[in-house]
Amino acid sequence: MPLLFEIHPDNPQPRLLKQATALLDRGEVLAVPTDSSYALVCHLDDKAAADKLRRIRGVDDKHHLTLLCRDLSELSNYAQVDNQQYRRLKAATPGAYTFILQATKEVPRRLSHPSRKTIGLRVPDHKVLQELLALYDQPLLATTLIAAGEPHPFNDADEIREHYHGRIAAVIDSGACPREPTTVVDLTGSEPVIVRQGRGDLALLGL
Repeated sequence: MPLLFEIHPDNPQPRLLKQATALLDRGEVLAVPTDSSYALVCHLDDKAAADKLRRIRGVDDKHHLTLLCRDLSELSNYAQVDNQQYRRLKAATPGAYTFILQATKEVPRRLSHPSRKTIGLRVPDHKVLQELLALYDQPLLATTLIAAGEPHPFNDADEIREHYHGRIAAVIDSGACPREPTTVVDLTGSEPVIVRQGRGDLALLGL
């Protein structure tokens, strides 16, 4: 059975978060809460972990994975944005948005879309996840934790542990998530394209 880290939503325990980061360093996949739904996460630069994450999620290399970042200070390392794009990002982060952006050369090829060289980027508004990202001191590779054929993501830590027994190393439990996916906005063209309307309010993006 995956480990369960019960973490206080307002005062996260650093000791437990450090144990979680140790698992990530070992190439494990974790389930973590976000401001939209639970997500599967792994180390950014571990190909075996990324492949495992895709297998668990049931997606191929054409599926966009997302970089979970603590803030926009890391943006230039992974994505190419102009001033107008940056203003949109700044207005809506942190929040329940995923932005599809042109990837920089620093992004490993295995993380980019195979034909478009793009990357999903997200800055979550969730205290526990923010503390985990701060402690880890680098982005995490992520995808929504939703089972194949299911209409909604998982929302209960015990259900996640039971369903993914033997496939993930641990679940971070800090209470239920909203169970609504992020709003996905493609910023790679001349005008923003709404790929999916989700929890994030389009008004914050001026759309």
